[in-house]
Amino acid sequence: MEVGNGERMTEKELKKLIAQGESETLEFKESLKLLDELGETVSAFSNTKGGIILVGVSDQGKIIGVSIGRNTIEDLVNYIKRHTDSQIFPSVKVERIEGKDTVAIEISEAKEKPIFFKGHAWKRVGKSNLALSASEIRKLAKEKGEKVFWDQQICENATLKDINENKVKSFLRTAKYERRLELNPKIFVKEALHKLELMKDSKLTNAAILLFGKEPQRFFMQSEVRCAIFKGIEPITFIDMKVLGGNIIDQREDAMEFIEKHILLHAKIKGRKRVETWEYPIEAVREAISNAICHRDYEMASNVQIRIFNDRLEVLGCGSLPGGQTVEDLKKTHKSILRNPLIAKCFFLIKYIEEWGTGTNRIIKECLKAGLPEPLFEMITGGLVVTFRKYKITKDILRELNERQRKAIEYMLEHKKITIKEYVKLYPDLSRRTLIRDLNEVIKQKLVLKKGKGKEVFYEVQ
Repeated sequence: MEVGNGERMTEKELKKLIAQGESETLEFKESLKLLDELGETVSAFSNTKGGIILVGVSDQGKIIGVSIGRNTIEDLVNYIKRHTDSQIFPSVKVERIEGKDTVAIEISEAKEKPIFFKGHAWKRVGKSNLALSASEIRKLAKEKGEKVFWDQQICENATLKDINENKVKSFLRTAKYERRLELNPKIFVKEALHKLELMKDSKLTNAAILLFGKEPQRFFMQSEVRCAIFKGIEPITFIDMKVLGGNIIDQREDAMEFIEKHILLHAKIKGRKRVETWEYPIEAVREAISNAICHRDYEMASNVQIRIFNDRLEVLGCGSLPGGQTVEDLKKTHKSILRNPLIAKCFFLIKYIEEWGTGTNRIIKECLKAGLPEPLFEMITGGLVVTFRKYKITKDILRELNERQRKAIEYMLEHKKITIKEYVKLYPDLSRRTLIRDLNEVIKQKLVLKKGKGKEVFYEVQ
């Protein structure tokens, strides 16, 4: 059971290695459960001279062994790949020592540094892993020279026949109007693509196909946006679903069309005017979708996804944050670290994105302006998820409530409201007084509102 190439070491060679003790290129770990510690060492070895992590060996060099299940090695490799940026593909082998299974993780020195693990970069100094300082990160990035980003790479087997000329000309007209781009929309498409740096030596880049390809998914199957609206608050039952293909410029507009079809448009009379507002600030949602499509990791097999629930709207699929950024950085003024500079440049030219590094701040501002809770920015299974919420209730708040109150709020989120009669049906063995006391407590916490009079009383999430 192994992943990676290279010759196995004999048991004698392994024992000799272990006898030398931990060093700048050798680390012992007792358990495979120490995933964060393993990840830090992967980053440290990658940013220094490479090395070997032996799992199932104590700090003193005693052979402890580990339990190896059916998917243990595959899960370990995927965990390392998912949480490192740029992704690390380690060589992992199960080695038998003294009749016990150990795991050898071999890490090569990275060609492109720094390598981050969960947003932090590490270096190996003696037997220890130390966090890289900001100045060290800048130095490593500078030393590696000019990086060829994925969207700048040549799209093999693609020709000008794969480009939709009308889309290119439409783009040039929009860019001329929005940003005063000095490119005549009537010039030859090949010349336009060269001017936009979307061709190299008469060959199309990956960005050119994604932006203007007739069938981008023929080259990049993962370049889709999947939209779905679910019943209730869990991703179980679909009400409607749509898979958006085509070029990534059209995908944004098609995604917005799906969203506007499935979220509510409220109308209010202010003075003598009728004012219409969406239940989520539409410009903030558009910004989140633009960011997800523009800045996503197109080397990942997953898609951008938009999920609409009764209580929230989620945009996910961007991938990990580049350059060691954290979700906390997104909430304040931060420098934009581009993953796809060619795509970002073209999105900027047609005003799909504004000044780089300010988009997440505008998303937060628009939500607060609309009277909604601050959106959530979370890293879930290695990818950024932006969640627009109707209500301020979070998982942490729910955990502080009793089971009955949680169930009542979940019922309100799914069915919009709950009546005392409906609450009693959920707990027929409890007194009406107890259930009313439950609801009064969450009203005091300003989580729930009581509406209606007499027999028409109902409760809804605030």
